Amino acid sequence: MRSDYWDQPAFETIRPRRLVAPLVFNSPHSGRVYPERFLAMTRLDHLSIRQSEDAWVDELFARAPHLGAPLLRAHFPRAYLDVNREPWELDPTMFVEPLSDRFNTTSPRVAAGLGTLARVVAENKPIYRDRLTLDDARMRIEGIYHPYHAALQKLLSEAISAFGVALLIDCHSMPRITRTNEKAAPDIVLGDRYGTTCAPILVDLVETIFTSAGLRVARNRPYAGGFATRTYGRPQHGVHALQIEISRHLYMNEVTLAKNEGFDAVRALLDRLIFALIGLDLVALAGSQPAVEKEAAE
Repeated sequence: MRSDYWDQPAFETIRPRRLVAPLVFNSPHSGRVYPERFLAMTRLDHLSIRQSEDAWVDELFARAPHLGAPLLRAHFPRAYLDVNREPWELDPTMFVEPLSDRFNTTSPRVAAGLGTLARVVAENKPIYRDRLTLDDARMRIEGIYHPYHAALQKLLSEAISAFGVALLIDCHSMPRITRTNEKAAPDIVLGDRYGTTCAPILVDLVETIFTSAGLRVARNRPYAGGFATRTYGRPQHGVHALQIEISRHLYMNEVTLAKNEGFDAVRALLDRLIFALIGLDLVALAGSQPAVEKEAAE
């Protein structure tokens, strides 16, 4: 099956003119290029199909390459392919053919309709009119998913080679969280898989930058970090990974996806975050926690 992105790039690596720090920024869910074939397969209108997007997150972090760190961003949308899942995390009800034991068909994400190929978008709206073929899944996973992760691994390997350490910032947005009891809802959620994927001193610094701007920050609840954070975050091997979730209401209308009056302020705050991280001696800071302690935490 010919790729739906045969005539355009499915994703893009934006590199700095000169790599100045061991940072890698990844925006896997902000893609907004919807193939015509895919749109013909969905029962949703053009706005509903976009409800799973981390809309504009790549633009919020767009200054990273200008400041000296690469940015990997998807052009394909999350509703089409989710690279923040295992490669073969598939819902058997979505396919014409039966799925063998080699596929992960029983994960909580599959049960929620949010596998590597999602069954639903936000508010549990089904995406497809008809069932898919495994050839379609292979086209997306072998042709786009695996090259995407190869590109991400290459960026992390380059950082390790140049600096001896790497820090992956996995960039996401989240629906506005409603207040529970007397506790205010967070504006930012930082995910480090409960302290196992990133040196605590780095997470502390990121939290401080957000709280100093008046934002409420939570850690690991309700988002502890997805597949990329869990897979690449290996502090004992010099690779740290931190997922950042930004509440969408801060910078856009969650219904229309239009940028709101807060967009420029959020982007300026993230510019300060990027600048602060690039200015750190990450080699010294990330190595401040003993590896044996980190391994015990895992």
